[in-house]
Amino acid sequence: MAERSFKKEVEKLRLGAGENFEGEGILAVTKALLQAGVAYVGGYQGSPISHLMDVFADADPLLKELGVHFESSANEAAAGAMLAASVNYPLRGAVAWKSVVGTNVASDALSNLASGGVTGGALIIIGEDYGEGSSIMQERTHAFAMKSQMWLLDPRPNLSTIVDMVEKGFELSEASNTPVMLEMRVRSCHMTGSFVAKDNRRPAMTMGDAAESPTRDLDRIVLPPAIFLHEIEKVERRWPAAQAFIRDNRLNEWFGPERDEIGIIVQGGLFNTLNRALELAGLSDTWGGTKLPVYCLNAVYPLIADEVTQFCAGKKAVLVLEEGQPEFIEHELNTILRRADIQTRVVGKDVMPRAGEYSGQVIGEGLARFLETWAPDRAPTRAQSMPAEPELAANVPARPAGFCTGCPERPIFSAMKLVQRELGQLHVSADIGCHLFSILPPFHIGNTTMGYGLGTAGASAFKPNGSGKRAVAMMGDGGFWHNGLTSGIGNAVFNQDDTVTIVVDNGYSAATGGQDILSSRADNDIRTTKHPIEKAVRGMGVRWARTLTRTYDVARMRDALREALTTPEKGPKVIVAQSECMLNKQRRIKPQLAKAASEGKRVVRERFGVDADTCTGDHACIRLSGCPSLSIRPNPDPLRQHPVTHIDNSCVGCGNCGEVAHAAVLCPSFWKATVVTNPGWWERTAAKLRGWIIAKMQRRHERALAARAF
Repeated sequence: MAERSFKKEVEKLRLGAGENFEGEGILAVTKALLQAGVAYVGGYQGSPISHLMDVFADADPLLKELGVHFESSANEAAAGAMLAASVNYPLRGAVAWKSVVGTNVASDALSNLASGGVTGGALIIIGEDYGEGSSIMQERTHAFAMKSQMWLLDPRPNLSTIVDMVEKGFELSEASNTPVMLEMRVRSCHMTGSFVAKDNRRPAMTMGDAAESPTRDLDRIVLPPAIFLHEIEKVERRWPAAQAFIRDNRLNEWFGPERDEIGIIVQGGLFNTLNRALELAGLSDTWGGTKLPVYCLNAVYPLIADEVTQFCAGKKAVLVLEEGQPEFIEHELNTILRRADIQTRVVGKDVMPRAGEYSGQVIGEGLARFLETWAPDRAPTRAQSMPAEPELAANVPARPAGFCTGCPERPIFSAMKLVQRELGQLHVSADIGCHLFSILPPFHIGNTTMGYGLGTAGASAFKPNGSGKRAVAMMGDGGFWHNGLTSGIGNAVFNQDDTVTIVVDNGYSAATGGQDILSSRADNDIRTTKHPIEKAVRGMGVRWARTLTRTYDVARMRDALREALTTPEKGPKVIVAQSECMLNKQRRIKPQLAKAASEGKRVVRERFGVDADTCTGDHACIRLSGCPSLSIRPNPDPLRQHPVTHIDNSCVGCGNCGEVAHAAVLCPSFWKATVVTNPGWWERTAAKLRGWIIAKMQRRHERALAARAF
């Protein structure tokens, strides 16, 4: 199994009332769900909540003891549909995924769920991937929550607060019969801290109990005429109930003095960053002892009008810190205050950036501009609001995303470049996953990307003309089972698309953390695996399909791709390119090899290098491979100026560089060495003999050179 193990961390989930729980934010969320009496959990992995799914997979024995059902969903839509269990039954259910991409996939299920409403508590744990470290389009979940009228919690990054918001989230959902979204930002997921644990609760009703006693409520089914009543119920009953619960349970927090001429309203997830900016300006301390009034919105939707007016009354201006755009919170605050005839000035995007992550420096600069206008006597100096930029950040160039050393996907694109030399440039429809890095140097391959598993669908409109040039689509094995089999392959078969799809089969969903999927070749105690991708596409109707079991064979990859692009066979063609993710492989085998070596066992690994005397210095190998372990060094020959290729110590011995050199008919300068730790007596003897012979031949060669010199 490639999945990361959390067996050790999972034991913390058994802590009882009064015990101190320490760990990451994601682990705290898991514990909070069990304390809240959750009956079922589902979801789809993706940064930053992948670990939540992994933890639940490793906690399967504990879940069974508590009667909790866990399911690793095929995609976010399947996870969202799971929450249907809470529509008719008093079952607390939670699902998780990466947003906004996962929320987009689950949108149909969520809209239906929000329309009919729920009986049991329904919690959607959103991994909000917005900001500098994001890997997706820059959008927020806030818009979707408003569109479907689901409540959105954005807890302050503090484990006690996060745990409390999970438990209160279920209660809010039940009090208002509405699904609740809990937004977990990247830093909240990975922060560490502690909180006082409670006992885990067995759900009052399990999924088995519900199945034994079926019930239905016609008014909750999303069909006319009920759908028109749902809209009225949202506005007239659910919304007021949610606002009353948030207000009565004080989900939002107040910090600092009660009275002041100015104040700050901040999204809960941004509070720690704000406090750091205030601390640098001399207006707070490390523990949140702010000298300015701060209204912290752990519930960002809906807003509570009474709390807003109470906080803003008597103030000249308030600064609103709301990341991204449009500025939904700022607009709503202005509406609330104008309706209450409160003339407090709402200052937001006029001093803060309209887009981008609100880092400590960004908030510090905006805070300084706000104070210069509304409280100049408390405005910090420039040095306080914006610390000097570190030299490292100022001088080190930005590092673009790229394939890892030894990545098995790199040779696929090396082969594609070789084919393009023969057939000309190809339109390549990219997909979500590591293979998307091919759009960057040195490959420059990839024209579009439309979503997870949508590579083939993105190429569907490209029909070969008289020249017969076909479009190529990329897809990962995770994307294939998530969405690609139906939306991509099925669609191509149905419409007789004459395209070529390359499915990268790592043996698990590598890009999301190594989770097992249907085509995984590992045994899994709680899931079924070993379902070949080629068998699935042939079952869908694909007639031309090939499986290559070693992507590092560049020549074979090149030949298979050329055949797919030139065969007279019409219809979709699929190449399944198999090789394990090198990053996960190294994570798995390095500890094993180190342990074996420490125990005195024989350990063998391969290393590659470049013969500097043979290398011509044209660096075609680097342009066709791009491995991070390939670099350059000065040419040892004083008569040649071009630097030669060099392989550094990060090499993992995948052999791709040599394969590329062979397939592209490049120079024969690559060599392979076998490094043996704890060799046997025969290997030691043979090594000494080889060394003696080589040394003798070198001395003879040196004497010959010296003789010719005279």
